[in-house]
Amino acid sequence: MNKFLLEIGTEEIPSRFIDDSLNQLKNNIMSTLKEERISFEDIKVYATPRRLVAIINKISDFQSDLEELVKGPSKKIGYDEKGNPTKALEGFARGQGVVLEDIIIKDFKGEEYIYANKVQKGKKVTEVLQNELPQIIKNINFPKPMKWGGKNLKFARPIRWIISLFNDEIVEFDLEGIIVGNVTRGHRFLGSSNIKIGNVDEYFDKLRENYVIVDQKERMEIIKSGCEKLAKEKGGNLLQDKGLLKELTYIVEYPTPLIGNINHKFLELPKEVITTPMKEHQRYYPVVDDKDRLLPYFIAVRNGNKEYLDTVAKGNEKVIEARLEDAKFFFEEDTKYNLEDYVDKLKNVVFQEKLGTIYDKTVRIKELTAHLSEILQLGEETESNIQRAAFLSKADLVTNMVNEFSELQGIMGREYAKISGENEIVSLAVYEHYLPRFSEDEYPTTTAGAVISIADKLDTICGCFAIGIQPTGSQDPYGLRRQALGIINIILDKNINISIDELIDNSLSIYKSNIDFNIDKVKEEIIKFFKARMKNMFINNGIRYDVVDAIINVNNNITDLHTRAIELNKWIEKDELEEVLTAFNRVVKLANKANETKIDKDLLKEGEEKKLYQVFSDVKETILSYINEREYDKALDVLLDLKNPIDDFFDNVMVMVDNEDLKCNRLALIKTIANTMNKICDLSKIKNK
Repeated sequence: MNKFLLEIGTEEIPSRFIDDSLNQLKNNIMSTLKEERISFEDIKVYATPRRLVAIINKISDFQSDLEELVKGPSKKIGYDEKGNPTKALEGFARGQGVVLEDIIIKDFKGEEYIYANKVQKGKKVTEVLQNELPQIIKNINFPKPMKWGGKNLKFARPIRWIISLFNDEIVEFDLEGIIVGNVTRGHRFLGSSNIKIGNVDEYFDKLRENYVIVDQKERMEIIKSGCEKLAKEKGGNLLQDKGLLKELTYIVEYPTPLIGNINHKFLELPKEVITTPMKEHQRYYPVVDDKDRLLPYFIAVRNGNKEYLDTVAKGNEKVIEARLEDAKFFFEEDTKYNLEDYVDKLKNVVFQEKLGTIYDKTVRIKELTAHLSEILQLGEETESNIQRAAFLSKADLVTNMVNEFSELQGIMGREYAKISGENEIVSLAVYEHYLPRFSEDEYPTTTAGAVISIADKLDTICGCFAIGIQPTGSQDPYGLRRQALGIINIILDKNINISIDELIDNSLSIYKSNIDFNIDKVKEEIIKFFKARMKNMFINNGIRYDVVDAIINVNNNITDLHTRAIELNKWIEKDELEEVLTAFNRVVKLANKANETKIDKDLLKEGEEKKLYQVFSDVKETILSYINEREYDKALDVLLDLKNPIDDFFDNVMVMVDNEDLKCNRLALIKTIANTMNKICDLSKIKNK
């Protein structure tokens, strides 16, 4: 069973780059093998901080042969009357690189033509890999690539060595002079820097002997189980963090968990003040009891073996002690003042050059929240809490703690608000207005937090669009896509009945007094931007793309569009869908020719048009009632009653007659039905299964 090993040895790659680079490596290899007609069973990819690895299992020795039929002249041109090849045929064969024995005759549109049967023998796979591997590596892209040593090649970090091994045979190739062979390097401090790999099967074991566990899944399990074991030995539990676990997995090659102690005095600080320096700066796991209260321990992961673990633990204890002493000092200094005392200092912090300071943003947020409170008809107490929380929302940005640990923005605002005597809702809203901060993050639990979050994110989006710095391609420096998704998700989570127009109008009008821009054009761009986010989100949540197209332009109400999408996505599973769509699409197509919707009953001459008018009249109010109640599936079910009358109408009534009055009246009937249908969705966008 053939195996091919590619190891790209590098300086330490940032952990956040590795997952994507592995996917690219695998996809690059897979597409190349398929394009080059090379069969294989599967491709496994692995990574440590210093290497990206791909192993191709059951790879063939040779490419498959390529057979191609190339059409040439007709038979009567290729052969003379005696059946001898003409110069035209000889020239065609010569041009295709075939002999006359490779010529075959095939029928083409009732006439016989000459075809060259070209067979390209497959090359040795090692020859193909020699040519293709440099490009496979070059095609791995990174957010921040670098050059080194005068090379033109860009990579996440400098490439120091490459293994390219087909079973036990080195497959050499040129990548700007980088050494390609069968020699790898072990752990930077514990392993050898000159490990010869005789064949692919011994690769993992030889690296393990040199303190490198290549399989990231194995390293992750060692970290997870080892840390959990240490926590339980102290009567606690690991404070789980998937992001931290993944980061630890990709920054060590030979993980060994260890436990250290924290001074009890630090446990008096708010929980996040302790856990943030531990996780974000030191990459330690906190330990908690069964009630999720912090215990005086931390768990670290060493990139090495178990020797001198006590010494390593004491060193880590000194580091976290210094960190937490700083945090304790910052906390004590910050709490000498009330949170509102920091608000005025926001005047010295620029949000964006053309959009003013953070203080200016706070003022805009307050105005927007007042407008949203009015639209949502919130009570006086709720509105009062919202206004207070909006005023305090950014105050913690100028505190010592957040200046040192930016990850604590909002969290410290909540804690300082409580200490300053603010009520629970205001304090929580100060934190929640940042939510959601990333995909799969929590949403605000309070109405106040939700309203301020929407206002804050909306202010950023509208301001950026107003000054022309909206996202382009992959560039989105202000995270506007993420913030738009945050607004959409909050609205859906809270089931808020509001349109994009209502959101945008007030925000843009606030900016209009200070910035010169075309408000109608900018509003149109923002609506388009929001709808693009909604389309992607709906599709990612399992809504068919044609269903999304059918509902997305009905209106600009986020919650309503989501409801329509879900209901239509279920409704199109009906067995009679194809017949229904055929009937309704005939209506929509012909309705485009109508100029008005006024129907004159006296001009309904044929029995089928009278019946269609009557059936439609009978169900119209029911349909509109269901639409008003947002029961779109029921409205669509009622529309089914029109299917047979529509078919009968088109089968028996000529619409485009010479009599202008009759023609316009029949078109008006069709257009009225189409307009009612379109109040639910545009069924012409739906594709048959």
